[in-house]
Amino acid sequence: MVVRRFGSPAPHTPLVRRITGATPLVGILGWPVEHSLSPEMQNAAFAALGLDWAYVPLSTPPEGLADAVRGLVALGFTGANVTAPHKLAAAALCETDAPSVNTLVVRSGVVEGWTTDAAVLAGLATQSAVILGDGGAAKAFLHALPHARHFSRRGDWPPDVRGADLVVNATSARDEVLVELAPGQTLVDLPYPETATADAARRAGATVVGGLEVLVAQGAASFELWTGLPAPVEVMRTAVGLPA
Repeated sequence: MVVRRFGSPAPHTPLVRRITGATPLVGILGWPVEHSLSPEMQNAAFAALGLDWAYVPLSTPPEGLADAVRGLVALGFTGANVTAPHKLAAAALCETDAPSVNTLVVRSGVVEGWTTDAAVLAGLATQSAVILGDGGAAKAFLHALPHARHFSRRGDWPPDVRGADLVVNATSARDEVLVELAPGQTLVDLPYPETATADAARRAGATVVGGLEVLVAQGAASFELWTGLPAPVEVMRTAVGLPA
C-alpha cells in the first residue's frame, strides 16, 4: 500500500507500507469516495503514533451498502467512516440510537453506529442556530442542536438566518450563495473546498469554520472511537493542508 502525506509544504514522497494479516483495517464507505481526504488524514495519524493500522477507500453504491456493512465483519475490519449518500441508510444497518451514522465500530462481530459529524461544535457557543440541508450530516447537527431552526429545499425555503448566531451549511451546494451573513454570526460550512456561501460570509465579516475544519474534528473523534487513543490533531490538520 502507498500512503501519501497531503498538504505538506515539501514535495510529496511516497511512503511504502507493509500491511500484514495483523494490520487493523478501517475505511470509508461512500459513493463516490475518490474525492475524500480521509484516507490521507487517517493514515497520517496512524503513522504519527506508530500504529500498524491502515485506512482505505471503499467505493460503495447504494444498492451494495448492506452487503458492505456486513462485509466489514466478515473481512475483519475494525470499523469505517460513512459518507454521502449513506449516513441515513447506515443507521438502519447497525446498532445505534443516532438518526444518522458516519462512524462504524466493529466489536465482537457487532457493528456499532456513531455520529461524529457535529464534533466541530465543541467550543462553539450558540444561543440560536440554523441548519441548512436534509441529508445525513444535517440530521446529525439537528441531533446535536435539537432546538435549531431547520431549512431545506424539501421543506421551508429560502432560509431565514436573522437572529441566528450560528448557521450550519450541511447542503452540497457549492456555487450558490444560500444565505447572507453578517459580523457576529458564525458559519459552519461542511463542503470542501470552500463554497460560495462561505466566501460571501467571510467577505461580509462573519466568522467561517470551513469544511476542512469539520473534516478534522469528525475524523479525530472517529480515530479515538476506533483506537481508544487521543488523536494527533495537529498531524491530521497538516495532512489536509490546514495550519497545525
